[in-house]
Amino acid sequence: MRFASVSLATLAFAVGLASRSAAQPAAGASAGAGAPPAASDLERPEERLVPDAGRAPPPEPPTPDLERPEERLAPDAGRAPPPEPAAPDVDRFEERLVLDTGRAPPRAPDPDRVTFSLQGEYQLRYHAMSDLRLRAPPLSDPGATTLGQNQYIAHWLRLSPRLHYKDKASLIAQIDVVRGLLAGDVTRHVEQVRDARAALAWYDVHPRYLYLEVPSAIGVFRLGQQGAHWGMGLVANDGERATLFGDHERGSLVERVLFAATPMGPSGPLVVTVAGDLVFEDSAADLLGNDVEGQDEGEGDRALQAVVSALWRARRGEVGIYGALRRQARERRAKTSLAQFTEAFTAGVIDVAGKFNAPVPGGGAHVYGELEAAVVLGSASFTPSGSTPPSGAAAQRAPVAMRSAGGAATLGAVHVAGRGRRPAERWGRVVTEVEAGYASGDDDPRDGVARRFTFDPSHNVGLLLFDQVLAWKTARAATIAERERFAATPEPGIRSLPSKGGVFGAAYVNPRIVVRPARWLDLKAGAVIAETTADLVDPYGVPRAGGALPNYDGGDRRRHDLGVELDLGVDARIAMGRLVTIQLGTEAGAFFPGGAFDDVAGAELPDQYLLTLKLGVIH
Repeated sequence: MRFASVSLATLAFAVGLASRSAAQPAAGASAGAGAPPAASDLERPEERLVPDAGRAPPPEPPTPDLERPEERLAPDAGRAPPPEPAAPDVDRFEERLVLDTGRAPPRAPDPDRVTFSLQGEYQLRYHAMSDLRLRAPPLSDPGATTLGQNQYIAHWLRLSPRLHYKDKASLIAQIDVVRGLLAGDVTRHVEQVRDARAALAWYDVHPRYLYLEVPSAIGVFRLGQQGAHWGMGLVANDGERATLFGDHERGSLVERVLFAATPMGPSGPLVVTVAGDLVFEDSAADLLGNDVEGQDEGEGDRALQAVVSALWRARRGEVGIYGALRRQARERRAKTSLAQFTEAFTAGVIDVAGKFNAPVPGGGAHVYGELEAAVVLGSASFTPSGSTPPSGAAAQRAPVAMRSAGGAATLGAVHVAGRGRRPAERWGRVVTEVEAGYASGDDDPRDGVARRFTFDPSHNVGLLLFDQVLAWKTARAATIAERERFAATPEPGIRSLPSKGGVFGAAYVNPRIVVRPARWLDLKAGAVIAETTADLVDPYGVPRAGGALPNYDGGDRRRHDLGVELDLGVDARIAMGRLVTIQLGTEAGAFFPGGAFDDVAGAELPDQYLLTLKLGVIH
């Protein structure tokens, strides 16, 4: 039997517990200068309970109000700032020193009155790229040997309203009012992946958040549809964290009941969070069944999960662990017969994440780092259902064990410019960092063990290799398998085959540098060097002589060199008064493929190029 490896992003959704590096873990799913703002304190309940790990807390009032622990444990954006220090705090590390988006945090609730705020952004993108070589559908369109898309224009408008009843309760919402492809070329035969860009559709509406949050002296309670993020965002990513290159994705959205508390007291370092979820959508589940074009009504995913996490936070660092248990099922129907199956899995994920920062002796610089590592254990099944059960081999499918692991680490340094009295007068002049990552691969999808680990697509690594080349190759392979090879009897795992831009089955090194000649201007560069961690195989490809499966181009699976990518970019942030900031930028990438992309005749994949022009308006 055959079962495609299951993505970790399908399994991991985490309850969130920390600013950028920890928000809400859950088992289950970028932005450069154009990413949405980092989630506010209201979107990270733990930040209303403990001080930020890497920052000095503001002075406590002479008589703290124990009924509002967040007021004395985190800065209040809606009030006058605390008195400025006599000298600048050169030891204070802020994430904006590394990556500055130019966005202001949302205003905090006013304890004496009802308040309403509205933030928003509009982003416009022009993309031009090489036409990517892909394996042609042998039956429906044997001449379609490329993706078919060379340039396009896309946009989105995101609104984030917040209604606060004093500081007793808050109603948080977020919606992409319009989102989609405005003009340009469309893709061909990759419809087995959500957001395939297969048609012009500028008017799509994408609801994201709508939840109630109630803080108290013992914790924070939250109910409704909300995002989820944990650690570096490898296994759960809300799609709102900025990354140096690339734009954000949809993110992980859940219908959630959550409670976060501090067992060691309101100002204690320990935060414990528990939650129960019905997954609305993530990188491999979609409750409404909109993730695959043309699928039958009722083929949405039913994914339930329970999560628990603990985080220990200090001034210069934090470390946390979460566990998540997920059960997901989807009904599958054949396109050319009456065969019906239920595809399901039960799996758990254990994830450890942490970060640190420290001043360099002598002042004027900081070192920092992040780490996340996760394992997935579980089993999956594919069983007949419906009024006419199939017979023969199609009905005999043994359960598949799930065993995968992955992780990443970042180490960096930032030189700080500016010595003003206010924190806003300091910025990161030069940033250098390197990220290394590992995701297990699966070179034998027919041995009864699924080993492929896939990062969440919103954790961007470069611009081309993972976000474009491997994303579209896996999408084309899944589309051919679903429409042609297994149209009469559905095959298990096809829906989880597309990587959607996430790192999978690979080890990589990603050095990056940012130089800011002025606070509002970023000059950035990066490189990606990668190879596979197992033979790169198309699990639904036609076996070659001897029964070995080919790579995604029909070539030799034993070539592990993925290639080298070089990226460059410029981002500018122009403040138009206190309310509006204009974002301008460009990004360009060049990818030089390795032997892992050679085709059946041994021909190399041509070099790939990408150019992006960016325009944004944020409020």
